[in-house]
Amino acid sequence: MDKSRRTVFVCQQCGKESLKWLGRCSGCQSWNSLVETTVCASRPASLLASAESAVSELSHVSAEHAPRVALPFGELNRVLGGGIVPGSLILISGDPGIGKSTLLLQMSAMIAGQGGKVVYASGEESLHQTKLRADRLSIKGDGLYVLPETDLEVILQRMGRCHRLWG
Repeated sequence: MDKSRRTVFVCQQCGKESLKWLGRCSGCQSWNSLVETTVCASRPASLLASAESAVSELSHVSAEHAPRVALPFGELNRVLGGGIVPGSLILISGDPGIGKSTLLLQMSAMIAGQGGKVVYASGEESLHQTKLRADRLSIKGDGLYVLPETDLEVILQRMGRCHRLWG
């Protein structure tokens, strides 16, 4: 088989992909819903750079007018230099149970509440667990999409789909 193509098993109920056939979908728990599918193994396009991206000498790059999304967390805005730069990647780390997921869900809801569209990808919580947390925080979730996934390639693929749909 051509190395640019690979076989995956796609759930006909929820669309979750698996590298091997399972009797039960790990996404929606449907039985016998996975169908073997051949897909191109092309790497997902970067969301941060376009195909026309060029190498630039840093001394010639302007930092003026870098838009930022300010959040109602003063200390977080300060650490981020005034807010979140759209298209940026921010790593939040810390010990278990200190509130990282809660903070990120709140931040995501605030950005969505300001008219943005946010995909909240979590490798630690199911859709149901995320919804329970959102309910506890009184987060409705309009404009906030949840993706329970641990595979970075799948996350990037789904983000690419969202980016194409939302423009």
